[in-house]
Amino acid sequence: MLLIIQRSCRCVPTIRRLHVSALEVAERPGPEETVTASFAAFIHGLQPEQLTQKVLQRSKRMALDSIGVGIVGSTTYVFQLVLQHCQQMYAPDHSSSVYGRPGTKLSPTLAALVNGVASHSMDFDDTWHPATHPSGAVLPALLAISDMLPRNSKPSGMDLLIAFNVGIEIQGRLLRFSNEAQNIPKRFHPPTVVGPMGSAAACARLLSLDRIQCSHALAIAASLAGAPMANAATQSKPLHIGNASRQGLEAAFLASRGLQASSLMLDSVPGVSGFSAFYEDYAPQPLPSPEEVEPSFLLEEQDMGFKRFPAHLGMHWVADAAASIHKQLVGSHNGNFNPAFIQDILLRIPPSKYINRPFPESEHEARHSFQFNACTALLDGEVTVQSFHPVSLRRPELHTLLSRVRVEHPNDNSANFDLMYAEVLVTLVNGDVLKGRCNTFYGHWRNPLTDNSLQRKFRSNAGAVLSSDKVEGLIEIVDRLEQLEDCSPLLAQLQ
Repeated sequence: MLLIIQRSCRCVPTIRRLHVSALEVAERPGPEETVTASFAAFIHGLQPEQLTQKVLQRSKRMALDSIGVGIVGSTTYVFQLVLQHCQQMYAPDHSSSVYGRPGTKLSPTLAALVNGVASHSMDFDDTWHPATHPSGAVLPALLAISDMLPRNSKPSGMDLLIAFNVGIEIQGRLLRFSNEAQNIPKRFHPPTVVGPMGSAAACARLLSLDRIQCSHALAIAASLAGAPMANAATQSKPLHIGNASRQGLEAAFLASRGLQASSLMLDSVPGVSGFSAFYEDYAPQPLPSPEEVEPSFLLEEQDMGFKRFPAHLGMHWVADAAASIHKQLVGSHNGNFNPAFIQDILLRIPPSKYINRPFPESEHEARHSFQFNACTALLDGEVTVQSFHPVSLRRPELHTLLSRVRVEHPNDNSANFDLMYAEVLVTLVNGDVLKGRCNTFYGHWRNPLTDNSLQRKFRSNAGAVLSSDKVEGLIEIVDRLEQLEDCSPLLAQLQ
């Protein structure tokens, strides 16, 4: 009798669960009405003529910058570690090239991984709002596919640009479905969440997958997405971009072979934990079909942020504010500024624990330290690539200034890259107080780098590895990318 009661009790919640599921299924949209299906239709249906000249120009600037930071990133220790791992642990199939390594070939997915790592190894890659690093998750995967394809099947430059813009747009759309994503992240590093989705979308387009396969590619990528913020400011953070690029490519490859996944991954449906697992306030909207409505690209509405030095985006506010004080100090002391003149340094910055690092011990921590970047700019008048070299990190005068830093978090200073500001107040030993403030640094999407500045950054980065002929060749090729019938000339210049 007891056994029968137990069985009956176990059956009741099962029956109730089935009843609720039936109601939920009845409320769910049909296969062609879902948000996920609308994203797949956008990936599959976008046409070359729908890319405006502004979108083409901005995306070419992104591609050039991403290639440059990837090439200089190939000189880093982190990149070398990952490349050695891939070469020793996996047998290369000699199809896809590696930034700055002539003759080195890996499988497409591993090339996407190591080139993605290179793109973020110095935290020098582009940034958007809501916060993510969009290009590094997409471009390495597209270049790996392009390398893999036979000579007579290489994509055109326009093919590459369409796929690239698909990957950028998908990332931006997903982030804009969440208010939580508007602020500096606390849980997941955004490129690990939307990066694989953008890579999968871009690769699905370049591989000419059909709509159903595009939908599956997105859903497969979601199962490979997400990394916590704890690895920020460590050697493992560049893996976030590398894995985003690789995993999106893997997802597209698997979908092309017929692997299936949820058709509701991007929807918000009761009882279905899809992309909303990453953002609790996720409220998606379907994308208009590009076959029915002329698409409006986010990149047309908002430009990209390009960094002038290799550090977390938030550092650019404090660096510019502190650099303005350096100029005042040098001017008032006839060029004989001495750090001993400084008694106290107050930083008025937004609250964010992972970029509030009073005494960074490594280059990766320094790239994520308000204090380090403010003090470096006070000393030198700027922050540069060399600022993060070991000799610069160990300077006694730098550590003296670090010991004098205090931090405040004003209530009106939001942890939001579109709204934040930085103030630096320096009290001198004679009692004078100097103030610097930055609301929008040069390179921010509201104040983007000019073409000349962007090309100067590219020449400096790519020139650390490539010959000047190749550097200038890349600038010229990317500038006319949409005119290339075959992207082989671009691929040939990357090593």
